[in-house]
Amino acid sequence: MTDPDHPDPHDDHEEQEHTQPRIPTPRTSVEDTGLPLPTLHPAPPPLEHRVLKSLLGAWALAACSPEETTAVEDHLGTCGSCADEARRLREAVGLLQRPDSLDLDPGLRTRVLESCLDRRPPRIPVPEWAMPYDAESARLDALLQDFGDAEWHAPVRLRWFDGTKPTSRRTTVAGVIAHLLAVDGLIALALGLDDPLGDTDADPPTPTGRTEAYWQASHFPPTRTVRAPWREQSHGIVRTVSFTGGSAGKRGVPYGDCELPLHDAMIDRAFECWVHAEDIAEAVDYPYDPPSARHLNRMIDLAARLLPTTLAERRRAGLASPAHTLRHLVPAGKPGRTLRLEIEGSGGGEWLIPLDSPAAIGSADHEVAHVALDGVEFCRLAAGHVSPDEAATGQLGDREAIRDVLFATASLSRM
Repeated sequence: MTDPDHPDPHDDHEEQEHTQPRIPTPRTSVEDTGLPLPTLHPAPPPLEHRVLKSLLGAWALAACSPEETTAVEDHLGTCGSCADEARRLREAVGLLQRPDSLDLDPGLRTRVLESCLDRRPPRIPVPEWAMPYDAESARLDALLQDFGDAEWHAPVRLRWFDGTKPTSRRTTVAGVIAHLLAVDGLIALALGLDDPLGDTDADPPTPTGRTEAYWQASHFPPTRTVRAPWREQSHGIVRTVSFTGGSAGKRGVPYGDCELPLHDAMIDRAFECWVHAEDIAEAVDYPYDPPSARHLNRMIDLAARLLPTTLAERRRAGLASPAHTLRHLVPAGKPGRTLRLEIEGSGGGEWLIPLDSPAAIGSADHEVAHVALDGVEFCRLAAGHVSPDEAATGQLGDREAIRDVLFATASLSRM
């Protein structure tokens, strides 16, 4: 019999053998392909405070490894001094690396030139009406500066409105520059410069006809080599209109089916340059800002001034309200039914659009409708990039007149 005050040590050993679980040794099986179980490595020891503190700079620059990032962020939750230091470093990095786009403000070039010209006026200034084309061709050239072969051959879909419905044509970035080169050649011809089409005949001699002729005359699809002649031509146009002075702005530039004064044709080419630059930027997934407000206003003004003639052409083609439904016909130079076009945002303003005749005068006293659009939205409508039925507009008044003006705006577009 065992004494309770003096237990036998052998009994304790037997009790432990019965109560402690037995841990089996690793063994192989069919499921693990007969290989022994892997050896488990112990977790690395935690990093010391001084090491974690030395990593704060790399952490702020997002230069740590995933393991270091986890260790630092865990430490910041328990160490107030390191958390303060990390916040200061992250703010400093934010000042060095701004998240904004690296592209220059479209208005920066104009502001720099104005500042320089205020100090030293040019002996041969660029006419005011040529400045938008000068600026937009320079912006597009800057976009093309670092394009590789892949970007030059990126597919681009040119879009426009053919009078009744949206349409498009597929080409490449190089094809778009070739298109601009061919159409800008209309101004080059009017100024006595060389025609980029050479001896190639464009039939009809319209922007579309000239583009098709240029594309078909090429033995191979356009490549990056088209950039140099396009840029040389744009420089030549600006240089020539500057030397001829402001009086050259009234010279006519034939577009095949119509004619524009040179000062309007230059605004038209600036508009096309911007629109197709956006097409190119979209094709290569790159951001592109609208023109400066002053240049955008000139583009909007040209489109607004062309609307009465476009309305009359659509009416003759049976695409707008026919003359017999109008309340009255208006003699030339007299006020008639008017739509107030309000353009909001950058480059905005108000225009009174005569509805009954291109020779009529828009009058606030004869206003029958009011349309409000954002400036860039209006330009994209005029470029055929937005359908008249989908344009985001504020509308008030005669619905038929509003529809006619929206469709006339889209009809200003072409390839």
